[in-house]
Parts: sequence; C-alpha cells; structure tokens
Amino acid sequence: MKNSSEKHRLEQHIMAQKMTIIMVEAVIAMILLTVPVVFSDDLAPIPAAKAQVKAWFQANVKPLADRKATLDPALATAEATPKVIKVMQDGSGEFKTVADAIKSVPAGNTNRVIISIGPGKYNEKLRIDKTKKFVTLYGDPKALPTLVFDGTSAKFGTVESATLIVEADYFTAVNIIFLNSAPRPIGKKMGGQATAFRISGDKAALYNCQMRGFQDTHLDDTGKHFFKDCYIEGTVDFIYGRGQSIYLNNEIHVVPGDNEAMITAQARESEADNSAFVFAHCTVTGSGGTTVLGRAWRPYSRVIFAYTEMSNVITPEGWSNNLHPEFDKTLYYGEFKNTGPGADPAKRAPFTKQLAQADAQKFLSLGFIEGSKWLLPPHSV
Repeated sequence: MKNSSEKHRLEQHIMAQKMTIIMVEAVIAMILLTVPVVFSDDLAPIPAAKAQVKAWFQANVKPLADRKATLDPALATAEATPKVIKVMQDGSGEFKTVADAIKSVPAGNTNRVIISIGPGKYNEKLRIDKTKKFVTLYGDPKALPTLVFDGTSAKFGTVESATLIVEADYFTAVNIIFLNSAPRPIGKKMGGQATAFRISGDKAALYNCQMRGFQDTHLDDTGKHFFKDCYIEGTVDFIYGRGQSIYLNNEIHVVPGDNEAMITAQARESEADNSAFVFAHCTVTGSGGTTVLGRAWRPYSRVIFAYTEMSNVITPEGWSNNLHPEFDKTLYYGEFKNTGPGADPAKRAPFTKQLAQADAQKFLSLGFIEGSKWLLPPHSV
C-alpha cells in the first residue's frame, strides 16, 4: 500500500501528463487551422462552371504514375503492363472480329488488354464475361467503329438483348458506337425492347462513346460506373438499371415520335441501396414536351440532374411515379441548378426535390463512385 508521499508524487505525475496531452492537442489544433484544405478526388466537387470541368477532371483523375498508391492493387498491377491487340476488317490486325479478340483474353486475366478496333461496322453479338477483367475497347476518335446487332426482348429477353454485355470488372471503352439496329417498338406491343449496351461489372468507365437505339437502349445494370463525353439516345426507359453512376458532360437525346417518353428508369430497391444515376453538366436534347426525366421502375428510384441544360422536350411535371402514388414518399428525384426551358421548377411533380447545395454535393464528387480506387483517364493507342 502506497504511503501519502508516494500517492502525492503519483498524482502530480498524472497531472503533468494530462497537462502535456492538453498542450500537444492545442498545438495540433493550431497547426490544423493554419493548413490549407486540399481536396482528394473523393472530396473535390464537380465545379458549377462547365468551362472548368476539363481542368477539374485532369486535376482529380490523374494517370497511373501519379495514382499507384490509391488504386486497387490488382488494378495498379494490371495497368503496369498493358497489352494491345488489333481488330481490323481488312485482316491487317491480329483478328478480323471483335468476338475473336475477346475470346483471346484468358479467363482470370490479370493484365490490361486493350482491344484496338479499326473503323467500320461489326455485326456481332458480344459478351465479356466476369472472368475477363481489365478489358478496354478502343476506337479511333476520328473514325469510331460501330458494334451493331439487332437483338430484341422477344428473341433474347430484354437484359440479354444487348449488342455488348459486360459482366467483368474494370472495363473501359473509348471512342466506340454501340448500336442496336432492331426496329422501333410499335405502341405497347411487347417484345420490341432492344438494348445496345449493358454494363453489369463494377468499376467501369466509358469515354466518348455512343449508345444508340430506341426503348431500353442503355442498361446501367449494377456496379459503380463513370460516363464522360458520351451520347445516349432513345425513347422509353432508355437509361435503366440500378447502377451507382456519374454521367458527366453527356448528351442525352430523346428520339422524336412517341407521345410519351422517359429518359431514366432507375431501379434502386431500398433506403440502404447506394445506387443512383447522377447527371452533371449534361444536355438533354429533343423537342415537343413529351418526355419525363425519370419514371419510377422501383419504389426507391434515385436520379439527380445537376448543372444540366434541358430543352423543351421535358414536360413541366418533369418526373413520373409510374402510377404508383405509394412511391411518392420513397422516391428520390433531385434537381440542382439546371437551365433551359425544360428545367423550370414551377410545375414539377410534388414528390421531386429542388436540392440545396449541401444535399447536391453528396452526389457531385467522385467519392460517390469511390473514384480514387479505380478511375483513370481514358486509354490511348
């Protein structure tokens, strides 16, 4: 048992330690207050001015040499030793068909394989299965190749109708046209839905690509995705699925002719589901006031349009609960600082939100798709 003097000395020692800790914490706090805040790519918001987007992208999506420490280790390894194979219809490449080039990628692939596709139309139905990670399809920016097939829901089922189906992670595409050439669906007749592109893998990026078709053109199925400088067209539900995706500087074009058209049919299933379609600095083109930005495919459907220019193709109501008023309390349809005749909030459906900046910013950074772990600039050949 300690005597009184020992107890006194112990108490003094403990008090001195506490004072030291308090002083150290105060010094750290002062240092933190004087250090400028530096955003990581997970925090840097997409700028409000469209003219600043290019510089923002270059500052926040740096090449491999500057990113090895933050990337998924498997991706960093894959990107270190890329392999390029060529597809040319005239026989001057290793392959004449895209299907044969994809077939040459081994199951369990661990290196980036860039399939460079020559100009022309390739009438093929294609699949990159989940065993073939790290595949890039690359086309000449001056002569985009077209991958085309006429698959329909009647023939394959809607989700299997796509010209290209990607099930693998870490897929990228640059300068490619994905086209479903099936005829336009007539009225409400079933079986005419026809998808051009389906992405079901995680951590995928598309740059300067086109998805062309009518109903159900683009299936953003599941996973984290990034689409930049792309063109997507269609009529009904032509961007659909439950991807967790950012669309930056894309043109979303409503093909004229339908009495009713819907751009998105997002399929978020619950409050805990992280999926959403986020459109930033896009343009919505078309005319006629016949189109809604989204209709509720599932009760928790979540879509955000920000800094987007909307033509008069958009109806004043802007959105649809798909005749499910019980969804009104669970839908998340948000708009933030959009412009153009289709962006007027005055008559928007009551279940939609004009977002405050704090709410919008949650979706307007690459952190929403965990970009620091996987997003890289477009490949080149």
